[in-house]
Formats: sequence, structure tokens, C-alpha cells
Amino acid sequence: MNYPNLTNKQLIELDNLFELVSQRQIKDFGNISASNKSDGSLITSCDLWSDKTIVDGLSAIAPGEGVLSEEGGKCIPNTKAYWVVDPLDGTTNFAAGIPYWSISVARFVDGKPQTSFLIIPTLQKKFLSIKNKGVWLNNHKIDPKQNNYQSECISLCSRSIKILQKKPNSIFPGKIRLLGVSSLNLTSVAMGQTFGAIESTPKIWDIAAAWLILEELNCSIDWLKTNPLNLVPGQNLSDLNFPLIASRSIEKIKILKPWGNLLLEK
Repeated sequence: MNYPNLTNKQLIELDNLFELVSQRQIKDFGNISASNKSDGSLITSCDLWSDKTIVDGLSAIAPGEGVLSEEGGKCIPNTKAYWVVDPLDGTTNFAAGIPYWSISVARFVDGKPQTSFLIIPTLQKKFLSIKNKGVWLNNHKIDPKQNNYQSECISLCSRSIKILQKKPNSIFPGKIRLLGVSSLNLTSVAMGQTFGAIESTPKIWDIAAAWLILEELNCSIDWLKTNPLNLVPGQNLSDLNFPLIASRSIEKIKILKPWGNLLLEK
């Protein structure tokens, strides 16, 4: 069976689906409380509603394609094409009243992201990336050649901060930014807002959408431990992390590599 790119009709239906979820999240923002999951991370009723709405929507828009989601099934589907969903990346921000989170959804074909959607509801930003075709922000295609602002900032996640303690006498090679959202840490690199990002414990649903955005905008990714291209159908990704360095270029990766390697030390 052939699995081509999504049709224009499907893209429109997906845009409507994500707009529905965005509006519900904005409505709930600041009005609901969070509880702790077994791994210590936060979850809200909005996470669960968003997950169910997206998963149900995908089954109608792309029938027969499996779904892996943060709040649902976490095993790689046995279908050639499948979806990876993080319905609300940045729940801690969302629950704390910090207006910065994302909806992160990617469609994989043969184990690689083919299409991805990254929505930032409060900023009214919608990213669409299609493999070998590019990235659009709010329907305007991004020109990688013009997207070359030289930032001095580096995005770290809350867990990668520990690398600074391991080299207390060394000067970190950039101004540190913590956005609190893995997908947006990585997207900040793709957009030139930061020149690099170091992520300590991202799950596949944290990075799936941003992964394709980075690739299509000619950025580099160094998988420090586990390469997601080596995953197999049926594999449970609940406890599998993908520590990584993302940067604007191979040269910048080399600058960050000694720091990223510190994540792998016991």
C-alpha cells in the first residue's frame, strides 16, 4: 500500500481539529488545576480531553493509521503510517499560568516523520512541515536562507541544567534560556531564536513535530544515546528518553557536544 503525503482535504480537516483543541485549551487556561502522574509530571483534565479529541479526530481523518500519544497508547503502532501526539506539551507552564505551551503532532511513515504540526495557541502560531517540501508558519513558507539570525542564546531543559554544575569552572558558550517546553526549545533553534538546544530526557512525543521542522530548516541534530530511527513496531516508548543536541549547524554542535556529553555521565 502506498502512503503519500496528506491530501489538501486532510490538511484542512487537521487544521480545524487543532483549532478546536487550541480554543479549548485557551478557555481552560488558568481555570483548572493539575495532578501528578506516576512519573511525577503534571496532568490536567484539559490534557486528557485534548488527547482524546485529537486521537478520535485522527482516526476519522486518517483511518487505518495508528496513534502513539503521551496520554494514551505508548507503543509504536504496527502500521506503515502512524501518528505521534503530545496534546499539550508544557503542562507545567499551562497549570502554573505561564502562557507558553504547544500542541505537537507528527505523522510518521516508515519510522520517519513525514508531516508535522506544531501549534502555540497563545501566540496564534501554527507550524506545518512536510518532508522535502519545507516549513510554513501561519501559511507563509519559511525561507531557510533568510532564517539565519545569529542568536547568542541556548535553550536548556530543566533537567539539563545539571551540566552546569558538572563544569563549575567553565564558561557556558551562550546565554541560557529555559522555555519549559521541549518542542518549543527545539523550534527556537529552527527559527534562529537560539543557536542550540540541549534536551536531557525528552520522550518521542516531545520531539516528533520539532524534529521535522529542524530537518526542513537545515538544522542539525545529534542523538546522544538513542537514535529514534532505530525503533521498531510494537516497542514501548513509555520509559525511553532521547537526549539530544540540536543546533543551527554542525559547527555549533561541536561547541555544545562536550556539554551534551555530560548528560550521559552517571
